[in-house]
Amino acid sequence: MSSVQTVTPGQRIGSTADVKAGPGTYVRAGQVYATVVGEVVTSTKKAKGDKGESKIIQVSGKRAAAAVPVIGSVVTGRVKRINSRMAVVAIQLVGSATVKEEFEGVIRVENVRATERDKVQIPTSFRPGDVVRAEVLSLGEAHSYILSTARNDLGVIFAQSAAGSTMVPISWMEMQCPTTGAIEYRKVCQIESAASE
Repeated sequence: MSSVQTVTPGQRIGSTADVKAGPGTYVRAGQVYATVVGEVVTSTKKAKGDKGESKIIQVSGKRAAAAVPVIGSVVTGRVKRINSRMAVVAIQLVGSATVKEEFEGVIRVENVRATERDKVQIPTSFRPGDVVRAEVLSLGEAHSYILSTARNDLGVIFAQSAAGSTMVPISWMEMQCPTTGAIEYRKVCQIESAASE
């Protein structure tokens, strides 16, 4: 009848013209995006004081088959901690498959960007709690991997501001809080344009 759609954080799943955002989603520029790994669930609810029904889209968390990072694979994870030389990432996805056991990845300062590597600073590229997409460069030590965000399609895909709002990318190196208007620096992942048709 209907196919199951598995999504990852930052993936566009609908338009606010067609559906309302539910749990596991956020809205940006009139588009609904996933905030968690899981399956898309659409339900209808009768609107109060209205005879029509509203469609609500949400993402339910999913446990998939075990996945293990390999060299060259694209992974998604959450930044656990940072220092001046690296960001430590808890890998949660390999491609679109979730991992069963925790793998740790390290993004070194020289692997953040492909250009101007000498000007890169980890605190202006990543913050703890950010969700990042990165490529596995090599196997590190003790269950850890060396990661890189030195491509346009890699970097921060989800971040929260100090006010608790979902940050909106405004350039390849800046994100803005829609609540306070504060701008924070990040190594932003280039996400498909919501306006492209």
